[in-house]
Amino acid sequence: MLILLGLLRPMLLLYLGALIAAAGIGWTAWWLRRTDRMLRSKDGAWRRQEEIAAGRRTLAAIDTMSGTEFEEVVAELCRRDGCTEVRRVGGTGDNGADVLGRLPDGRTMVIQCKRYAPHRTIASREVRDLLGARVHFTADVAIFVATTRFSPQAQAFAVDHDILTVHRDFFGLWNNGTPLLSLVEVNGRGQGGASHRSRWKQTYSK
Repeated sequence: MLILLGLLRPMLLLYLGALIAAAGIGWTAWWLRRTDRMLRSKDGAWRRQEEIAAGRRTLAAIDTMSGTEFEEVVAELCRRDGCTEVRRVGGTGDNGADVLGRLPDGRTMVIQCKRYAPHRTIASREVRDLLGARVHFTADVAIFVATTRFSPQAQAFAVDHDILTVHRDFFGLWNNGTPLLSLVEVNGRGQGGASHRSRWKQTYSK
């Protein structure tokens, strides 16, 4: 009996060691998977923050901003596209300008920014104010950036006076990487037809 116990003891110890090793391997694998998930989650959050810092914010996030914050976003997007000498000048006594700077080709620009609720409409008188700002600052290019639509009269006035209107749809494209100067080629178009306006009203007129 003693001989049998002596033979079994090493086997039991070996079996117990194998169980402990298997448990250790299992726990290590679980810990590695958990750590990997945590790192991936943190990496995803970091990348989202980097996208926000780079200007790629969602329109929903833009809608929660103050007017000043929106002006800063517009200035950031201008810099992203290679504009120089960009500075925010909005505020009391801004003479109709919120952002000033130079386009990549060297032309001076004056920008008016309106962070309005999507159901509102930019009136023609607001676009006329920007025309006055272009004269005041002797700017080569005037740009009106809004988070909503322009009235037909405002859009027509802008086209007649070579003012670039960046309405909500165009701003979404610009915010997602489309260069600012490429929007000049489609100025006065892109607000959609009757069906688009109908969907717009259903979405925002609540």
